[in-house]
Amino acid sequence: MFMRLLAFALSLPMLAACSSLKETDTGRTATEQMLHSTAADRAAQQLALAIPPGTAVFVEERYVDGQDSKYAVAAIRDRILRRGARLVEERGQAEMAVELRLGALAIDDNNTLFGMPDFGVPIPLAGNVNLPEIPLFKKRTRQGVIKLAATTLDAKTGSLVQAGDPVYGFAQKTDWGLLIFFSWSDNDLMPGEQNQWVGR
Repeated sequence: MFMRLLAFALSLPMLAACSSLKETDTGRTATEQMLHSTAADRAAQQLALAIPPGTAVFVEERYVDGQDSKYAVAAIRDRILRRGARLVEERGQAEMAVELRLGALAIDDNNTLFGMPDFGVPIPLAGNVNLPEIPLFKKRTRQGVIKLAATTLDAKTGSLVQAGDPVYGFAQKTDWGLLIFFSWSDNDLMPGEQNQWVGR
């Protein structure tokens, strides 16, 4: 019985129509960029910055590096502005300096597959032929993770004003597959019903 089911499953790809999706022309997909930026927005919103309204603030970025780090810095600058401070472009013009540091800004990728993975079959005089995976059950979860912290200094003396604890931001997208023909996904990247369009 098992061999019959296996033979049936192996024959299904020959009955299915072919389709393809080109997700991106850049180095990363839009979903990957959304995972990074959404996690950065959520972490920036948690920063507790004791900056009086109207204070001239210089944002020190030299300890921030990595892919999408500019967006994370921009999210923090937005957070500072929303608290009523003024941003200046040179430290000499500032009353306070906010030094930023990133402990993580990346995507974790976790895959689970029950079924047959894709593999190559050597064909004489033709090389390898890749057979597609046959998932009876498949789950792929991608999670954007960011850890950031901010230290506030007196811009003139360099003395400590506030040392905040690190904050964390997360964003996720999970893709599901069942019995080859059924697939769906869920994510928390956009508000409400707009999530259904992410990754399509």
